[in-house]
Amino acid sequence: MKIIDIKNLEDWYGANFENRLKGRRIVFDDIEPIINNLDSGYFEKDIIGVSENGTSIYKLKIGTGKKRILIWSQMHGNESTGTKAVFDLFKFLLNAADLSQEKDLILANCTLVFIPMLNPDGSDRFTRVNINDVDLNRDAVALKARESNVLRGVLDEFNPDFCFNLHDQRTIFNVEGTKNPATISFLAPSEDLERSLTKGRQETMSVIVSMNSLLLNLIPNHIGRYTDEFYPTATGDNFQKLGHNTILIEAGHYYDDYDREVVRKFNFYAMLQGLFFIASETDFSNYKPYFNIPNNDKKCYDIIYRGFSSKEGKLEDVAYQLEYKVENNDLIFVKKEVDRGDLKGFIGHKEFNATGEELW
Repeated sequence: MKIIDIKNLEDWYGANFENRLKGRRIVFDDIEPIINNLDSGYFEKDIIGVSENGTSIYKLKIGTGKKRILIWSQMHGNESTGTKAVFDLFKFLLNAADLSQEKDLILANCTLVFIPMLNPDGSDRFTRVNINDVDLNRDAVALKARESNVLRGVLDEFNPDFCFNLHDQRTIFNVEGTKNPATISFLAPSEDLERSLTKGRQETMSVIVSMNSLLLNLIPNHIGRYTDEFYPTATGDNFQKLGHNTILIEAGHYYDDYDREVVRKFNFYAMLQGLFFIASETDFSNYKPYFNIPNNDKKCYDIIYRGFSSKEGKLEDVAYQLEYKVENNDLIFVKKEVDRGDLKGFIGHKEFNATGEELW
């Protein structure tokens, strides 16, 4: 298994990432000018449908190879880290001088199709759901939403061998057995309630093994494995069941990185390594190390205040989560109390004592 040279990758990324996209809220008006400016000599660009509110949904295509790969982001409008990583990938595919062999191999052996923003209405409102409150990631069977039908239409027409389903996960997740936030988590979705290890799931796992191998050199003990119970209406589960090997990437938290600018880099690295592995390999049987990736756990809060006196005179901890909303076209966050009591088994991304002195 070949791993992309990390020094060259770090050097390229620092000088070339897509710096026109920053922050947690990425909306359609942020990406459309960049799409329009992409070199049409390399990218095929099409509007393949509209959202429920009438906003365009773009499809971009690049590469000439036989291995077909479909990548989509922001099916949940408030999960934008994968979108930023996709646009970093666009820049790589157009200009990666120090890694030209890897780039050329991917483009020669693969045909890549991207839907960089599936849910523009939810992106605008910074909500998980679309404008009709439909969760597109639970609409793979009913297909109630226009956006779901757009994605399914591309799937049926393109018939991908592999899919990359890009999401963000909440800050509550840590890597099991550690105090570390789960910065990147992977999942090879199940195809049935028994979580059978079908050939397709094994192939999906082998790609994740490759991505994990690269990230272990950069963020050891920050990589988790997302829970794999079968969801009958979920997109990844259904696409996997239909024979399209689907790799789920969940971008999570890193220290003081609430805008997920550090995490986008690791998301991009993982996606690029996965594409390089698919492009360069014919043997997808090395799946067992997938199970060595630690599980996600739920032991984190954004903020914990330690040692408050309760009404009964007992000492207790108070936990808060940050919640986001759009006001006057700006993304703001507010602290919401979510738990109190004996929270010594939990970790705060920030911790303070009762007088406000920072502990962590």
